[in-house]
Amino acid sequence: MSGEQELGITESKEYNTGEWYAEVVQKAKLADYAPMGGFIVTRPRGYELWERLQDHLDGWFKETGVTNAYFPLFIPESYLEQEKDIVEGFDPEVAWVTHGGHEELEERLAVRPTSESIITPYISDWVRSHRDLPMRLNQWASVVRWEATETKPFFRTKEFLWQEGHTAHATDEGAWDEVMTRLDQYAQLYEDVLAIPVLRGCKPDHDKFPGADTTTSVEALMPDGKSVQGGTSHHLGQSFAKAYDVTFTDEDEDEQTAYTTSWGLSWRALGALIMTHSDDQGLVLPPALAPEQVVIVPIYNDENKDEVLQYGSEIAAELQEAGVRVHLDDRDERNPGFKFNEWELNGVPVRFEIGGYEVEDEEVTVVHRPDGEEVVEDRADIAEAVDEHLDAVFDKLYAAAEENLVENVRAVEDVNEILGTIGQHGGYVKTPWCGDEACEEAVKEKVHAEIVLVPMDDEDVPEAQLEDGEALELESNECTMCGEPAEEVAYFAKTY
Repeated sequence: MSGEQELGITESKEYNTGEWYAEVVQKAKLADYAPMGGFIVTRPRGYELWERLQDHLDGWFKETGVTNAYFPLFIPESYLEQEKDIVEGFDPEVAWVTHGGHEELEERLAVRPTSESIITPYISDWVRSHRDLPMRLNQWASVVRWEATETKPFFRTKEFLWQEGHTAHATDEGAWDEVMTRLDQYAQLYEDVLAIPVLRGCKPDHDKFPGADTTTSVEALMPDGKSVQGGTSHHLGQSFAKAYDVTFTDEDEDEQTAYTTSWGLSWRALGALIMTHSDDQGLVLPPALAPEQVVIVPIYNDENKDEVLQYGSEIAAELQEAGVRVHLDDRDERNPGFKFNEWELNGVPVRFEIGGYEVEDEEVTVVHRPDGEEVVEDRADIAEAVDEHLDAVFDKLYAAAEENLVENVRAVEDVNEILGTIGQHGGYVKTPWCGDEACEEAVKEKVHAEIVLVPMDDEDVPEAQLEDGEALELESNECTMCGEPAEEVAYFAKTY
């Protein structure tokens, strides 16, 4: 097999989505499969995407009063058992350590599936007075959940990277403000950095985080019609505070129980990014996360090689000075066509092509990764023009993802129509729901779709959808599945 054949993507995104996704992840050098089933090895390019995502979120967290900490990977079983809902909710997923060396441990240690049960006791120790509140902690870590049967890099693995925030507040209102602040930041990450529009809402009661009063989430629709839970923010009420004795003295010196929250976003966001924007040529990256935002490919012959390379080098230096992540591909052993294909596979947002004509005319040919659009720019204005091109690439990515979302939210009021719509089109089906889990199960059993969210209000649904009265207006006040009075509107979808 030639280098060109090995380099290219051979699977179709439209017809073989799973195989295509795995091929993009491996050939774009984002990750490899580990020798243990359910685990992956994150390669440098893949980890750099996570680091850049991390930088955005971490900055926003710190701007809003969050400090980072780190807690042990192992959690004593007795700590987990203090909150019964955590035990019941995560028990099937927990990996246990029973031996240290050759000796059996006196108490089993859980490999953290989440950290409420190890962080909350320390918040209890550190909070004494209302002056200590709110307390906002975050850790960047990995967790292990022994649930993944089919490994899908970044989407579903037994171990995954994430951040988890844990906070304590004097009032219920303060905790709710915290929940919504983090949910807004997750939406901001998806929409302003990853170029993916999201829906916001609550999980149904039966699908809440174990022990939570309310679980909120952002949901992103993938091109194959499946929904990705992009990040969750939980109002834990006082259940964890009571279990772990998080109390404080108020201004009147009376003892009160705190309200707590937790919120997390994992590298599943990278999976959503890859699945949403990439194509049959390979990875497609938004400018904010791309390791290289611009690649310069010189096109020369023996006569003009030095001149073309000098021209390209000067442009690279100018862009670098302007803060652009730029790479000059001056490899002699690869021809321009190979380089074009390789950098397209790697997802670089913008390519500069520079040959003898560009040098002679003092111009630069600019090519956009998403659609191959070519624009010729004056050399003198290139530092200013590159920002416009990076913005244009972002806008193209967001517009395509938004179109996919808007066109794939459908309102139905007949149970057979739910089954047929999800089976044929995928996407979100919006329908009246009584609140009974059994009505969700009736749909889940037949088309493997579930309720992914219940909108908190109309603002959580993109405006373009609400304008489409014919497609989205619901007339019935009865549950589509059972005919009982509907308490709310539910969004069904297949999920990752």
